[in-house]
Amino acid sequence: MGRFVDLSHVFEDGMPGIRVTGPDGSKIALTARVRPFMTHAQTRADFGGRAEFGLTEISFHTSIGTYLDSPHVRWPDRRDIGALAIEELVLPGIVVDLTMATPARPAEPEDIGPGADLSGKAVLCRFGWDRYWGQEAYERYPFLSRGALRHLIDRGARLVGVDTINIDDGRDLERPAHSWLLERDIFIVENLCNLSALPPDGFRFFAVPIRARGAVSMPIRAFAELP
Repeated sequence: MGRFVDLSHVFEDGMPGIRVTGPDGSKIALTARVRPFMTHAQTRADFGGRAEFGLTEISFHTSIGTYLDSPHVRWPDRRDIGALAIEELVLPGIVVDLTMATPARPAEPEDIGPGADLSGKAVLCRFGWDRYWGQEAYERYPFLSRGALRHLIDRGARLVGVDTINIDDGRDLERPAHSWLLERDIFIVENLCNLSALPPDGFRFFAVPIRARGAVSMPIRAFAELP
């Protein structure tokens, strides 16, 4: 058995999330609630004092924490999270160092590398932005240019992951990354972390969510298996 590297942020009560505009036009900061539904003390009497159990209740929007986007998040008639096969979400991985990119200077094709073998792989883009998790700076982030996205598609990437809050430039209303990648069944993982602990390649990446029918996105325990 190889060594495992956790690439997920902790899922916890009050965790940071994206800001969206609600149906009534109000701004909503997504988060999660994790709380006891029944405590150990509350169940003790049910077992005559001989055992006790806790039950946890969690509520969250599915685009929270380290999460996977299915094609259905962008395209209404495409597959949702529950329709994705496990073998599509356990892939050979490669890490691309994009720490030269900034919010004002997106990652370009030459930053990814013209000769990189991306075919069938999970391409994990390390901007190093996980260091700002939970801070205001996390909401202004580097991203992939349109040329970089075309490069990933042309080179055969199967999944693209980023250690930022969004793979797209939030100012670009076309959302080319979500539009172009998911149209081609190239899945997206956002809010990764700890990518600096991985080698450039030679590992397997796991991005498997619960089998949630009807869900467009879902938090995952993203991790890598090293030889």
